[in-house]
Amino acid sequence: MAVSHSQLKAFHAVAVHGGFTRAAEQLFLSQPAVSDQVRKLEEYFGVLLFHRNKRSVQLTELGEQLLSVTLRLFAVEAEAQELLSSSRALQSGSLTLAVDSPVHVLPYIARFSERYPGIRISLVTGNTDEALERLFAYKADLAVLGRPVEDQRLLRVTLSSDPLVAFVGQDHPWARRESISLVDLDDVPMVLREQGSMTRQILEEEMRRAGLRLRLGIEVEGREAVREMVLAGLGIGVVSAAEFGNNPQVQALPIRDCQRRMTETLVCLREQQSRRLIETFLAMVRSE
Repeated sequence: MAVSHSQLKAFHAVAVHGGFTRAAEQLFLSQPAVSDQVRKLEEYFGVLLFHRNKRSVQLTELGEQLLSVTLRLFAVEAEAQELLSSSRALQSGSLTLAVDSPVHVLPYIARFSERYPGIRISLVTGNTDEALERLFAYKADLAVLGRPVEDQRLLRVTLSSDPLVAFVGQDHPWARRESISLVDLDDVPMVLREQGSMTRQILEEEMRRAGLRLRLGIEVEGREAVREMVLAGLGIGVVSAAEFGNNPQVQALPIRDCQRRMTETLVCLREQQSRRLIETFLAMVRSE
């Protein structure tokens, strides 16, 4: 018996969405129907693809290997479907972007959605390493990276290049200052993002270059968490100028002698650049 497409599709949905219930919702099937498809696939080949318990399912080692295959399979299937339906002028479809920060790409998404309202756009946030991982795993169509990445598999379009700024709460002693220098941050408690954050990497490199000590006050995940910790008085925060926004609770402090800048780059896999959705989105970004 050849591998059933419907069984692979059911397996893929459960693996990607983390459970049978969510997979059934995505496939517009009942949960027992999805469970039956996966069970038949496992029984026919005498394998176990998921570890099941009452609250969740986890892929086995073989399941992980099969997922890497189905990710490629359904990416190619989506490409074929787009090619065959290109005459429909992008009336339907979906586009997933993995981004380190949505602020740099939101204006393009808004204009794209206005032109092609039938396209469903999904945003997944994470640091640059996580965005790249999703792209190479075919879990995202495009990615926005916070650092330049030299990889021949990628097609790149630069979105922006901005300096870093420190920031403090309005009740902080520095709140009335117009700017600071790197030496002001020497051995001062900092609120830093997780390892892999490009903002953190740039600041660490700049402090080493200046022969200064970068002291970690607290480590958190995500920019919103950094802002909350700064407001709680747990340290100084740092962010790219473009991502600072207009929050009246915090005061931006340009770092006068910080030489490195945050470069945001939109990338896709070269092998997928001719897909109609990706090609159209990239063309719009380039033109604007």
